[in-house]
Amino acid sequence: MDNKRIAVYGAGSLGTIIGAFLSKAGLDVTLIDVWQENVDTLNTKGAHVVGTTDITVPVKASTPDDIDGKFDIIFLLTKQVFNDSVVPKIKSILNEDGTLVSLQNGVPEKYILTQLPAKNVVAGSVEFGATAQGAGSSELTTVYDRFKEFAFKIGELDGSDTPRIEALKKVMDNVGGTFVSNNLLGTKWSKLLINSAFSGLSAATNSTFGAVADNQVGVLAALNIINEGLEAGKADNVTFDKMGSIDLNDFKKPADGFTDDQIALVRRMMAASKDLKASMLQDLEKGRKTEVHDINGVIVKAGEEHDIKTPFNDFVVSTVSKAEETGKLPVFDESIATLKDMLK
Repeated sequence: MDNKRIAVYGAGSLGTIIGAFLSKAGLDVTLIDVWQENVDTLNTKGAHVVGTTDITVPVKASTPDDIDGKFDIIFLLTKQVFNDSVVPKIKSILNEDGTLVSLQNGVPEKYILTQLPAKNVVAGSVEFGATAQGAGSSELTTVYDRFKEFAFKIGELDGSDTPRIEALKKVMDNVGGTFVSNNLLGTKWSKLLINSAFSGLSAATNSTFGAVADNQVGVLAALNIINEGLEAGKADNVTFDKMGSIDLNDFKKPADGFTDDQIALVRRMMAASKDLKASMLQDLEKGRKTEVHDINGVIVKAGEEHDIKTPFNDFVVSTVSKAEETGKLPVFDESIATLKDMLK
């Protein structure tokens, strides 16, 4: 894919870093973002990546309305809540034989495929962390060596090994280590389950990941959210991929209830991010619309399609949606009390 024209659609925390490293490698890259100040700063001062590294890279940036020409590769990093407007725009700026690499949270491919042919879509997942630092700047929060070793997973939708996927890997290796998976949708579903439990409950209880994990009701609610996702996903023909050494099937609820080992595993998984607040909670704090329907809501919808009850995911969706509508943040003790009653 030499000399290909590349776009990074969504120059937020992740997109800024991706655009910076692709540009640093000498590729023809345009960062696309709706925030004019961000675009202007990127064009005049470059993309500044801080945190576990510190680089400033000259880049090209544009708003969606000012895009010139079409692209061969587009990396999609906006939030799913904007897909109704973003995906049709991408369709208009993607070359006929071009490739959209979906790097969004959740499992957006089902909707994307209603707008774009499958031959134009590759699924992907981001495996590093970042925090926006204002216009033109992003903090890389993953240890730098780890980031360069393992930054992405990508895969064809049908799991096949193709020249295209190998060429994309070569491009993305300029950012960080990129691994090709024959079950990328399984990977995204596995991440969805963890995100639904950790981020969903952080937003629904107005607390950090650690506060949820340390609370006995919170950790059992997290296990129920994951278990509901396992049942709904399997009914949707999903084969869950491992998350590192962790097999999501290990979270399946035994007949006599969750075990101490399962509780301990969830707490270990949350420990590294114990002080973090979910991005959904940060959106609620800023009065923004969240991705709850694209995270916990995916499990709820799959459950409805297959007649599987998902009460704990329902709780997260309804609680976060109410907070969006009212502008009032959830109260930790009230949410925990409701969850406690649900566990009886």
